[in-house]
Amino acid sequence: MDFFHAQETLTAIQWILRAIVAFLFLLIAAKVMGQRSISQLRLLDFAMAISVGNIIAHPLSDEGLGMKGSIISMSTLVILYSVGVYLSLKWVPFRHLIDSSPFPLIKDGQIVSKNLSKARISVDLLLSELRKEKIEDIQKVALALWEPDGTISSFLYPQYQTLTRADMKLAPEAFSLPTVLIKEGKIDYYELKNLNINEDWLKDRVISMFNVDVKDVLLATIDQNDNLQVYLYN
Repeated sequence: MDFFHAQETLTAIQWILRAIVAFLFLLIAAKVMGQRSISQLRLLDFAMAISVGNIIAHPLSDEGLGMKGSIISMSTLVILYSVGVYLSLKWVPFRHLIDSSPFPLIKDGQIVSKNLSKARISVDLLLSELRKEKIEDIQKVALALWEPDGTISSFLYPQYQTLTRADMKLAPEAFSLPTVLIKEGKIDYYELKNLNINEDWLKDRVISMFNVDVKDVLLATIDQNDNLQVYLYN
């Protein structure tokens, strides 16, 4: 464990061991903090990411620094982060302090210019986000909100929304997600067993459809009606 403490010089193996320890600790810390810290980088998450990155970087680049202090500091930050997340879930004033309430960027088909400044975004960025939602006309937007995580949620006027089966009073169909049977040239035997499908049947279907072997299949899925969809490598 000499690599864990401050030294005048470190061997290549000791540098590698430091990196491994830091990497494993960050994995554990991320697991403790949960997926939110990865998928939703909000104010609390951003502060945590910057702090942890700065603390762990020093002992990985300076042999004169031990890892003990960094590990203790990061552990403290993980605890504080967990407390902060808990408080944001249980204490509304703290939640509003960390994650501000959404506010409108577009209302009744009109841009709220003062809120663009509040969100610190330009009209170009607003239009770009609307285009991603396939919205070409601002006047079709009943409401567009700037969310706490820095995204924009848009709501069209009812007359511009896509018709659904409920609107047309059609009988709904049960949702079914196709099951992947072959992926990147390899059969998923676990799914075959779950669906009670014979391997020979699958191979015969692939050969009869495209006259190719399983290894030539990029993706093959099957739906609830036993419709097999096969996608080959280019």
